[in-house]
Amino acid sequence: MKRILVGCTASLMLLAGCAARKSALLLERHARGPLSESQGVAQGMDWRLEPVVQTQGQGQVEVSVTFASSRFLKGFFSDRNVFGEFAGVNPFFPENIVFYVKIANRSDKRIRLSPGEFVLVDDRGNQYSTIDADYINALEDARQPVTTTTRGLLEDARPGYFGISLPVGKLVTAKPQGRFALIKQAMLQSGYLYPGVVHDGLIAFWSPTRKATTMRLLVTNLKTDFDANDLPHASLEFPFTFHIANQNP
Repeated sequence: MKRILVGCTASLMLLAGCAARKSALLLERHARGPLSESQGVAQGMDWRLEPVVQTQGQGQVEVSVTFASSRFLKGFFSDRNVFGEFAGVNPFFPENIVFYVKIANRSDKRIRLSPGEFVLVDDRGNQYSTIDADYINALEDARQPVTTTTRGLLEDARPGYFGISLPVGKLVTAKPQGRFALIKQAMLQSGYLYPGVVHDGLIAFWSPTRKATTMRLLVTNLKTDFDANDLPHASLEFPFTFHIANQNP
C-alpha cells in the first residue's frame, strides 16, 4: 500500500509539472500578418507613442483614446477609490500594449460597442486583435516556475499511517485573484450605451514588432440607428494613428 501511495504522489507531482506547460492561448499566432514577422511580435517592449491623447467625434458620439504607458498604468491602478483592495499593481505585462478608451454618447440614440472587434494595425502589415483576461492569466501562468506548484504539493503532504500521505484540500497552490480582478474591472465592456452615457476602460493587444514605426488603432463597428427590429442602420469607425517616438526592450 505504501508503494501505491508513493506512486500516486509521484504522479501528482508530475501533473503539477505538466500544469506549467504553456496554454494553447499562447501558442496561437499573435497577429494576422506575414509569418516572417511573427517571431518579433509579443516581445517585451516599453513603447513611447505620439500623440499620447487623441479625440474624435462623429454624429454626437465622441471617442477619446490615450496611449497607456507603463507609467500611466502604474498611476491608473493605484487608485484605491476605483480598485479598492486590489489597487496598487499593474496587471499587464511588457508583452502587452494598452490603450485607455473613453466613449461618450451625446446623441439621442443608443449605440452598441464591441471592443473585441477593435483592431491595431502596424506599418509592417500586421493586424492585432484585442486580448482579454484569459490571455493575461495564461501569460502569468507561463511565467510561474514549475517548482511553484510542486512545492505546494510537497508542503501539503503529511506523514500518514503508511509513512506518507497525499496532499489534503488542494492539488495546486491557490492563485491570487488580484490580477484577474483588476483586469475584469478595468477593461472596456461591450454592450449598449444609451443617450447621455459615458463609458471608459482599457483595451489591450499583444505588443507589435519593434520594427514598426507607426500604429493605427481602429475603434470600429460602433452600431447605431437601430430600427424596431433592433437592427442597426449605421456603423461608426474611429481611426487613431500613433507614431513611435522610441521604444526600449
